[in-house]
Amino acid sequence: MNTIAEHIADFLKEYPPFDNLTFQELSDIATNIRVINLEKHAVLFQNNDPLHDSFYVVASGVINLTTIADAEETLINKCHEGDIFGLRPFFAKNNYMMTAKAREESIVYAIPIAVFRPFVANNSDVLNFLLESFAVNSRHTRDNSRSNGKLDPDSNFMDQQNEMQYIQSLSYNNSPLTTESHHIVKDVAILMTESMVDNIVICEKNNPIGIVTHADLSSKIATGRYPITETIDKIMSSPVVTVIENVSLAEAQLLMLKHNVSHLCVTKDGTSKSAVKGIISEHDLIVAQASNPGVLIKEIKRSQLPKDLKQIRDRLSDLIQNSIQKNIPISHVSNIASEINLAIIKRAVELSILDLGSPPARFAWLSIGSQGRKEQLLLTDQDSILIFEDVAPEKYREVKDYFLRLAKRTTAILEKVGYEYCPNGHMGSNMLWCKSLSDWTKQYNSWMNTPGENSNDLSSIFFDYEIVIGEAKIEEVIENVVFKNAVNNTLFFDFLGNDALKRNSPLSFFKKFIVEEEGPQKGKFDIKTRALMPLIDSARLLILSANIKGIKNTYLRFKQLAITDSKNAEIYLSCAEAFLTLSKFRTVEGLKNDDSGQYINLREMSKSDKEKLKNALTPMKDLEELIKSKFQLTQFS
Repeated sequence: MNTIAEHIADFLKEYPPFDNLTFQELSDIATNIRVINLEKHAVLFQNNDPLHDSFYVVASGVINLTTIADAEETLINKCHEGDIFGLRPFFAKNNYMMTAKAREESIVYAIPIAVFRPFVANNSDVLNFLLESFAVNSRHTRDNSRSNGKLDPDSNFMDQQNEMQYIQSLSYNNSPLTTESHHIVKDVAILMTESMVDNIVICEKNNPIGIVTHADLSSKIATGRYPITETIDKIMSSPVVTVIENVSLAEAQLLMLKHNVSHLCVTKDGTSKSAVKGIISEHDLIVAQASNPGVLIKEIKRSQLPKDLKQIRDRLSDLIQNSIQKNIPISHVSNIASEINLAIIKRAVELSILDLGSPPARFAWLSIGSQGRKEQLLLTDQDSILIFEDVAPEKYREVKDYFLRLAKRTTAILEKVGYEYCPNGHMGSNMLWCKSLSDWTKQYNSWMNTPGENSNDLSSIFFDYEIVIGEAKIEEVIENVVFKNAVNNTLFFDFLGNDALKRNSPLSFFKKFIVEEEGPQKGKFDIKTRALMPLIDSARLLILSANIKGIKNTYLRFKQLAITDSKNAEIYLSCAEAFLTLSKFRTVEGLKNDDSGQYINLREMSKSDKEKLKNALTPMKDLEELIKSKFQLTQFS
């Protein structure tokens, strides 16, 4: 073996998935590898380029992967030494959907797919690693979401979008053309032409024994290898690769890849010994890829009417429901749903601006509450604030008037989409919550330095905010005001701490669920007030007192606290998991009853689900003790 190939094999064996292969296998692969030297800023492939016959491994340097949406280039990932990228030719037939560009002088190894494919087909660990890497945009298994000991809440939207894309269900032809093995090729070809399909399944007693595709007719009949008078069984591909009815996009792609086929036969029990139910083609896979979250976001940006946005929001509900049924982690689902929710709100503001004309001053529209925390999976109410830059006193009335009109239009559009008005009036269309940056600064100063003393009662949801549209600097100013006021502010934390702990306990002394005693929800468990809110309030309190900016999501707050305050990591991590479990219960309940999922009907729950729910409530006691001792809380107001 030559020394270059030996050197490459030595390098590869240090990194997944190559560490699953023997040195001999790596050496065989290495002899076929091309070494590519890239200058700084050189492009290896770009968005929409036809696919290459190889995938790539970074040998040295850094490769940036970017996508372009609405003329803006977005960095998805940076690939460092040992990272693999450019896996699309393995799993799809359409063109590249991103650009790979050298950030500095780099060397990459091009591994021919034809050479590597047999190793994938025979080694499920390699297969799974490649699929995961592709689904999460060629991300290496190192945890890239932790940078400088700080979680990046936005780093994995693209990853999760792709992951969802590869776990979603498929639509396919469920009345395929079938024939029997003794029929003549010419007659079958005429039948296929008349039915306008490119494949036919050959059956025996309704069970599939083979398949003939347009490619078989081209390569075997058109070339003269077989006469057109031959029986169809002579040119069929056999055996067929069969799958069960609810196969996912990921599984279908893997099977096509493993068996090097372009069609899969769907049967009643997933084997060739049962009736044919459908046929999945490569085209079906490409169509399925088009109904992913990224596509919804593009459609939102093009929407002109509230009814367009409503239709997209309804599709989001289906996406959430399917994802939960497929057991996709709720944190992923929630991240994607939030991006789509925020895109809808942003579009609603843009449509209102198109109606009213350009804003007279710079502004920021902030979502607050569950939307601000990126936790809104169900169609619950809308909460927002509007902040505009300071203007000359004589202009104030006119500017505020414009923004109130803007907010009224926007909230009305959102109401048509399905987000109900906030019953407490926490919306930018309320004159209390639409004001200048100076007025908002005074408002936060007053809330934090004299909590509980003013008429605008402090609502803790104002401390969970996310900019939807407008000037990011305005949100930054508010963030700085909040964190400056938080330093050593015993009074404020005393107020928030008591607020967090005043919720009623979810379980009785004897570990029984405490349910509603009267009213329309009698006998049901209030999962929002008794279980989720204490976790949300506690995470907010702890993150503000730890002076950690930029993390608004409850799950991510607990994960970050586990890094920052590591001696209590176990409690925080249990709370993070509990939050996800409780959120999932609430979402499932809400989707089932088409409501906010606040009240859980325990009578309809299985024993194991009740147990799971009960277990998710256990970390609360430890969290309560931790907060009491951290903030020396003795009385509960």
